[in-house]
This record gives sequence, C-alpha cells and structure tokens, in this order.
Amino acid sequence: MAAADTLQPALRAKLPYDLERDFAPVSMVAIGTAVLAIHPSVPARNVKELIALARSHPGKLSYGSSGVGSSSHLMGELFNSMAGVNVVHVPYKGSADSAIATAAGQIEMSFPSVVALLPLQEAGKLRALAVTSAKRASLLPSIPTLNESGLTGYDRTTWWGVVAPTGVSKDIITRLHAVIGKVVNTPEMKASINRQGLEPQTNTPEQFAAFIHGEIAQNARLIKLAGAKPE
Repeated sequence: MAAADTLQPALRAKLPYDLERDFAPVSMVAIGTAVLAIHPSVPARNVKELIALARSHPGKLSYGSSGVGSSSHLMGELFNSMAGVNVVHVPYKGSADSAIATAAGQIEMSFPSVVALLPLQEAGKLRALAVTSAKRASLLPSIPTLNESGLTGYDRTTWWGVVAPTGVSKDIITRLHAVIGKVVNTPEMKASINRQGLEPQTNTPEQFAAFIHGEIAQNARLIKLAGAKPE
C-alpha cells in the first residue's frame, strides 16, 4: 500500500474494495518527504516570511502540484489552511513539471521531492525553505521542517508499506512484521532507501492501521477543502 491509495476513497465515488476492511496492515517501509521550495526571486528567506508575504498579497502567489487531488496538491492545501493564506493552486502533469515551472519563475512555489529539488537548488534555481515531514530529511539536514517553522503539527509525506489480505492469521502478520523490520533496518537497506531520497520507517501493525485511518480522514478533509469532486 502507498500514500496514493489513501486518496482514492475521497476521489472515487465508488471503489470495489475498502482499505480498512479488506487489508491487514503489517508495517510501513519508507516515507518520502517533499520540500517547500520557492523561486529565488521570491523575497522570503524562511517560512514565516513567506506566510507574511502571502498574507499581504492574497491570491497573488501560486503553487504547483502534480495534479488535482495529488499528494502535492494536498500539501499546498494543508499549507494554506494552517497558515491562513490563499496561495493559488496550479496543477501540472507531474511533480517534476511543477518543480521546473517554479525554477523557471512561472509560479512562486511547489513541493518537489528531495531528489527532484537537489539539482535545481545546486544550480541556484530553487530555494528550499522547509520539508513537509515531521522530521528533517537525511539528505537536507540543515533545512527545517514546516512544523519547526511555525506550522505546528504539519506532517505530509508520501509513504509505502506492506499489507496482507484481511483474514491472514495474526501469527503470519507477526512473522512478516519481524522479517520486514529486520530487512528495512539493515545498514545496506537503509543506505539504499536514503539514496532514493527516502527515509526507512517501520512501525507495528496497530500503529500502521491507526496511521492509515488518519491518512484517509485527513485526505478526505483536504480534498473537500480543495473542492475536488469524486469521479
């Protein structure tokens, strides 16, 4: 299961399955943080300055995403909601497109992945202000989180985990969980995950179930706030 799966209940009028009824969570495996990045011409050196700028120019700044109802779209909607601002959403075909548009100065900000950000930041085409995860990214240790930057409780990531069909015995779930935890937390696997701009992350089946429940609820709220209609 991945983060995108928990968007579907709010984006689809009818699904042939129920994420919480038909699947048994085993463990999360990895999370991928995004980065609030702005064009260098934007006169903000940190998140507080960006929020002040957006408040003084309501509806004048814009952010890009990988499409309506996408993870990056909801990152922007959560930013707007928590900061009390109106940064206009501009959907693109993909996250790379929105990052390139930001680098070109067509829009003021976007939420690229760490891997997508790094070459553009090194070229001086994007400025990273904060990461969207609860913890700092290992590849960007000097960049604060949005939570640290004044938006207390902000935590939006992409993520991947392992689930089994409902009905699988608890003994099998326990054994799978133990194997996944052992593999994901080896130095070799951690290094491999980090090279992809991701962070290794495991949890208990109960914690993963609660996390999935929370993601479904938050996604539904943000999609409603964004005005996206189920298909």
